[in-house]
Amino acid sequence: MAISVFDLFKIGIGPSSSHTVGPMRAAATFARALREQGLLEHVSRVEVRLYGSLSATGVGHATDRATLLGLMGEWPDQIDPQRIEPLITQLQDSQVLLLDGRHAVAFDCSRDLLLLDESLPYHPNAMTLEACSASGSLLQQTYYSVGGGFIVEAAQIGAAGDSAEQVMLPYDFDSAAELLALCKQHQLRVSELMMANELAWRSEAEVRSGLLKLWAAMRECVDNGLRNEGILPGGLKVKRRAAKLHRSLQELGKPNVIGSTLSAMEWVNLFALAVNEENAAGGRMVTAPTNGAAGIIPAVLHYYMKFNPDACDNDVVDFLLSAAAVGILCKKNASISGAEVGCQGEVGSACSMAAAGLAEVLGATPMQLENAAEIALEHNLGLTCDPVGGLVQVPCIERNAIAAVKAINAVQMALRGDGEHFISLDRVIRTMRDTGADMHANYKETSRGGLAVAFVEC
Repeated sequence: MAISVFDLFKIGIGPSSSHTVGPMRAAATFARALREQGLLEHVSRVEVRLYGSLSATGVGHATDRATLLGLMGEWPDQIDPQRIEPLITQLQDSQVLLLDGRHAVAFDCSRDLLLLDESLPYHPNAMTLEACSASGSLLQQTYYSVGGGFIVEAAQIGAAGDSAEQVMLPYDFDSAAELLALCKQHQLRVSELMMANELAWRSEAEVRSGLLKLWAAMRECVDNGLRNEGILPGGLKVKRRAAKLHRSLQELGKPNVIGSTLSAMEWVNLFALAVNEENAAGGRMVTAPTNGAAGIIPAVLHYYMKFNPDACDNDVVDFLLSAAAVGILCKKNASISGAEVGCQGEVGSACSMAAAGLAEVLGATPMQLENAAEIALEHNLGLTCDPVGGLVQVPCIERNAIAAVKAINAVQMALRGDGEHFISLDRVIRTMRDTGADMHANYKETSRGGLAVAFVEC
């Protein structure tokens, strides 16, 4: 399957790519299908059935709200976050759903939106949508939200794939070993190879403008996180910290990239906290590669761009392309879904991607880049996904800050070597996959074990 950088990085809303962005995209796709098949005007009832992790932590991750918004014809990359609350309140008050934004259908959330204590076999994040007329079912679709905002229709499973998957790439790779071999054979940096592959979908100018648009959205998310204060929604009463931390760091003066290690860590922490507090509040952000891990890549890139006087837009492009190369490997050979392999698949993958991106812009060889990505991922193996209250807040927000600093440290270690190392990135990715398969379901985004239970017991 050919994966583009724009598949991994997508503008969306918080708090979760798999539980918010994916379900909204699935529901909007379903509503669009009703319209395109000429069925929309015949619908008198819609039923939503959420399974597995979507059911277990769906309310805390806003899966219910996201699905309803999608049925209204809203898309995560287009909706204004300020419109979400009024739309949901109007639906709850009127008990009328404006399907695809144009056809009114009676909708009672207690009756028509079901949180089921069962799982479907393909993936833990499953949902079934059914539209009925007065005489019976018109359309029923099952969707799987497989991480990072990716969705798969049940009908597509086992099929040959769509046209996007059949794109022929000039430098296709399924492993880090293949990536390194291609770089060596064609004397390419990782970012150069990735750019050549992206040209199979769009022009170089479109790739660059698209990546800079993503970077602008990341910067806006950081800025919003530095400005907004108060208590995060959801009931845990978690206080935002980024704005206060920003004020205290500004009083210390501007650090140098190679200056105080402690000062550098605090700025990296700040940027990660800002993004993930915005995500937890349901704000606009970029999947990188998921919402739960969305602060790591922006934090590392933001710090590099803000405090390196020689940084430029080309660095942004090279950083994101190289990060995407590692993200592609994680998605192809393991998973970026916390519900499938635990948080190692989200924060671990993002940490590895950030390390790859930073290594590239600091002049690393492809072998050093692979080493940096391996170090970063290796030391996230076994990381569980056990959000307290089913909310992407504790431990998720701080975990992004820790992983952002870890990514930088991995690059520093790799750049001190020549790229030769003991365990390959491919082996670490396979280990992440196998560890995830062995991990108990309680530790995979169900809030039934780990810190989620420890908090309740306290």
